[in-house]
Amino acid sequence: MNNFIPGQRWISSNESELGLGLILEVAFKRVTVLFLASNEKRMYASDNAPLTRVIFAVGDTIESVDEEKITVINLIETDGLITYVGKDKSGQEVYLEEIELNHNIQFNKPQDRLFTGQIDPNAWFLLRYQTWQYLQQHQQSPVKGLLGGRTSLIQHQLYIAHEAASRAAPRIMLADEVGLGKTIEAGLIIHQRLINGLSKRILIIVPESLLHQWLVEMLRRFNLRFSIFDEVR
Repeated sequence: MNNFIPGQRWISSNESELGLGLILEVAFKRVTVLFLASNEKRMYASDNAPLTRVIFAVGDTIESVDEEKITVINLIETDGLITYVGKDKSGQEVYLEEIELNHNIQFNKPQDRLFTGQIDPNAWFLLRYQTWQYLQQHQQSPVKGLLGGRTSLIQHQLYIAHEAASRAAPRIMLADEVGLGKTIEAGLIIHQRLINGLSKRILIIVPESLLHQWLVEMLRRFNLRFSIFDEVR
């Protein structure tokens, strides 16, 4: 659990654009933070506040509210508050309380986030890593493009679609008997070629009596939207 003390400087891990925050009050398991750079005030539960303590190190260049820059040569901690000892541009030794730090300091660069401890939990890294693994498995799947259709496939339909998908330039005549799913087979082949980038435009020529049947089947089963072109259009 973080030990918040009024006067300390913290930044929001979720809203780094708010700038440098100032602890105003700690009471009733709540911490109130004022972000003067953006004129915003936030209240967090003290046991899980998304805040990161800002403590600069020796050698860092910091800026005061008066926009005077100093190079830190030492840090003095008193009751949880930091006093920076540094040298200004003229080489004179100066003392700067952390409450006097410039409010517009932001930590957007990766190295700034790293050095100030703005590190995401390991669980987020693992989630992203596993997501990329699953994406790789999907991209390399031999049935990519043949899945996702709203239909219960018969074995021969999947076989025909897979055979067509494995050919570089397929020229196929589907001659199954009536009711064995030629529309589904054609939809699978079309879907597979679109998903894998093998085709960009699809033209389907059907008898007028089957025009709307194919239009509805392609949309309902494969989420493929076609437009009708006839003598009128």
